Amino acid sequence: MPHAATAGSLPPPSTGAATTGRPPVLSVRGLSVRFLLPGGRRIAAVTDARFDVAPGECLALIGESGCGKSVLASALLGLLPANAQTAGHAHLGDLDLLTADERTLARTVRGRRIGLIPQSPAAHLTPVRTIRSQLEEAVAQLTGVRGRTALRTAAEQAAERAGFPPGHLDRHPHELSGGLAQRAATALALVGGAPLLLADEPTTGLDRDLVDRTVDELRRHVDADGDRALLMITHDLAAAERIADRVAVMYAGRIVELTGASAFFGTPGPRHPYSRGLLQALPDRSFTPIPGLPPELGALPDGCAFAPRCDRATDTCTTLPSFTGSVACHHPAPAPTPEDIRA
Repeated sequence: MPHAATAGSLPPPSTGAATTGRPPVLSVRGLSVRFLLPGGRRIAAVTDARFDVAPGECLALIGESGCGKSVLASALLGLLPANAQTAGHAHLGDLDLLTADERTLARTVRGRRIGLIPQSPAAHLTPVRTIRSQLEEAVAQLTGVRGRTALRTAAEQAAERAGFPPGHLDRHPHELSGGLAQRAATALALVGGAPLLLADEPTTGLDRDLVDRTVDELRRHVDADGDRALLMITHDLAAAERIADRVAVMYAGRIVELTGASAFFGTPGPRHPYSRGLLQALPDRSFTPIPGLPPELGALPDGCAFAPRCDRATDTCTTLPSFTGSVACHHPAPAPTPEDIRA
């Protein structure tokens, strides 16, 4: 379990750097993204995101659609549109991803230092080339393997890791189902053995058995040498529970809770009312939806954005809560006791 921290600080990672003293693979501080629209309107897609991902760790970033999770991922890779403005820092080793130029990102980061499993894989696959040819090109570029036979073998091995059937390797992306396209994108992301794997909804379109196989392979990728890390963006809380070391909960562009996965999914459970609502909405729990809808990111309230949907809200919630310990909330559930931590 994370230890108590001062307001605005971060709980330490539960693995990796926490036990070895090694620096995090990814360190994000104050990352904010604003989209400028005609007429001077601004969309606050991400606000003051702060987290680390340690070597050997999987951090699951969860939250409802439209809360800013994928925008955060795009910011890390320099893939935001021209009307986006970023602030803060996102260090991958000694490189600040938010200030790196396109040449650096294209030649040394994407694929090599950060492997991406995109949210819409069919849109990222080259439509006029077979999956085999795309895998062989990735193997050649990222691993240095040469020779027709060696490339073919390496491509087939990459496909097997992601559960992609060998009989479909010579097909084009438009001939694949959504689940097959997802597995092809996963195979491509794993090829380079990147220190950081960024998986944006990596289980979309997969049945439960393939979800389990995919997240297990992502876990093996992280655990292979103890130096890699995974940031997984997902709606699939069962997948997050299976793979994650820690969980970050995002609501209306802000991270509102950051805590250990075992405490989040088990005892004592999450502390933020929104986090608790996400869990209680699951079919295997109370299957109770959170009332109301998230606010528009272009018209966020001055205080807690979740207050209109929260049964714990008071007048205090008209002011923005600071991040204290593991949660940003004026009325969180009680902190875990020493007995909870030992359990």
